[in-house]
Amino acid sequence: MKTITTSPYLEQKATWPKKGQHIMAHYDKDTIVVYQAYRPEIGLHAAKHQSFGGPFSYNRMSWIKPNFLWMMYRSGWGTKEGQEITLAITLRRTFFDELLESAIASGFTASNFENIDDWKRALPKSEVRLQWDPDHDPSGSPVTGRAIQLGLRGETLHRFGNDEALRIEDISEFVATQRNQIETPESLIIPDERPYLPSSDRARHQVSLDLESTP
Repeated sequence: MKTITTSPYLEQKATWPKKGQHIMAHYDKDTIVVYQAYRPEIGLHAAKHQSFGGPFSYNRMSWIKPNFLWMMYRSGWGTKEGQEITLAITLRRTFFDELLESAIASGFTASNFENIDDWKRALPKSEVRLQWDPDHDPSGSPVTGRAIQLGLRGETLHRFGNDEALRIEDISEFVATQRNQIETPESLIIPDERPYLPSSDRARHQVSLDLESTP
């Protein structure tokens, strides 16, 4: 990979929170990386043109994941049909935090709404869906932490696909190389990740982050 620093999985794992809802991500003071996986005609087009177009559909929800291993679990390390091309997409942190601020949980029990009627009214108005799912280790076994993914639609998805993506990198070759190390985790290399803390209190509250981030 050209722009994303990496380090051994086991070294990183030792520093990560052991449980709770944390946004694990590769980021710096201005940007954050999210991942998606597509069939070749979509993924390769996006990497070539540095925007989403061609066969990509703006009429359906598109999910982004800041956690590399969560993307690997969902795509089978790039082996599932229609998910062969893994993209690393660099976004401005300001845009990512905006997504968090407007996100509505897919289920009422995971939301911050006091009653289900308010949640039902807010859900169709929001262009960002929030889901916290059980995280998984490199071999696919569940762990105690939870991983976040955000679903984008409407004008927000158009902004993501055409304006807000600072860089779209095809990292499928890296994924294929590291896929061979799954059974030997001491040799596995992944993007550097650590807990991400949004800049606004609203964003932190909206996605119900566990703010205690020590291992």
